[in-house]
Order: sequence, then structure tokens, then C-alpha cells
Amino acid sequence: MGFNDMLNYIVYDNPISKTTMSFLSGKNFSTASTPPSVTIITEKTPLWKLAAEHGPFIKIAGVMGASAVALNAYGAHRAYTKDQADELKKIFETANKIHFIHSVAILGVPMCRYPMVVGGLIVTGTTLFSGTLYYHAFTGDKKLSGLAPIGGTLLILGWLSMVIWMTCIL
Repeated sequence: MGFNDMLNYIVYDNPISKTTMSFLSGKNFSTASTPPSVTIITEKTPLWKLAAEHGPFIKIAGVMGASAVALNAYGAHRAYTKDQADELKKIFETANKIHFIHSVAILGVPMCRYPMVVGGLIVTGTTLFSGTLYYHAFTGDKKLSGLAPIGGTLLILGWLSMVIWMTCIL
């Protein structure tokens, strides 16, 4: 049994996958080895090649990661007012954690079928969510805090679109 045969069995030909695909599509795939619209990619593509083909997202991830580290250093050494120190530090830590996580998530964007959509959602969501929280943590001003839920919603949509449009790169 070759690698492709084993992969086809694991992904498509096992009883659970056949039942799930039959249920979701209303079709019976028990006689076909794979669904007609599925293509298995067996060639490994280097990430740098994907980045060159699918836009600037690797560079964006680098800039986002560097800015997350710089802001982390600034926020860790910043003096907060005593009356709001605990609250503002928690807000800062949340902003920085989301910023870091999504800096790494951007590395997966070139592997998506629609990288500009997925990347746009994640970059915009991170900017709105973390940016407004950083602003609040550094200034104590809550006037932009209404943008954080919009940013969070865009991040959720970005992750869901990544799941929907992720291609199989082995």
C-alpha cells in the first residue's frame, strides 16, 4: 500500500469518512475511491514559494511579530497609574497575546485557497482588536473600545474562512 493509497483511505475511504460525506452531500461515495471534486496534492511546496505566489503575508507576519515583541517590551516596562494598574495590565496582556497568536496565524494564510480574504480578515481583525486594547491600556481612554468586538468578529471569521478554504499541502 503506497502513501497515496494510505492517505486516500485515511481521508476518504474509511467507513466514517464515507458516511460523513454521504450524509453531508446526500450522495453515496461507497463505490468511488474519492469524491469527484477532490484533488490530493502530494508535492511539497516550500513556504517561501507560496509566499511569492500568494502575496505579502509572510512579510506581514514578520512585521506583526516584531511589533508584538516591541509592544510587549514597552508594555512590560511601562509605568501604569496605581489606581488602574491591574486592569490596564490585563487589557495590555490580552492585546499582546492576541497580537502574537495572529502574527503566527498569518504564516498559514498562503496555504489558503483565498489568501487575500483570509489574510485581510485576520490582519484587520488583529489591528482593530489588539490596537484598541493597546490604546486603552496605554492611555486609559475607552473611546475606541467599541472597535474591539468588531475586530474579534473579524478574527473569528478569519479563522473560519481559513478552515473552509485551507488547501491540502503535504
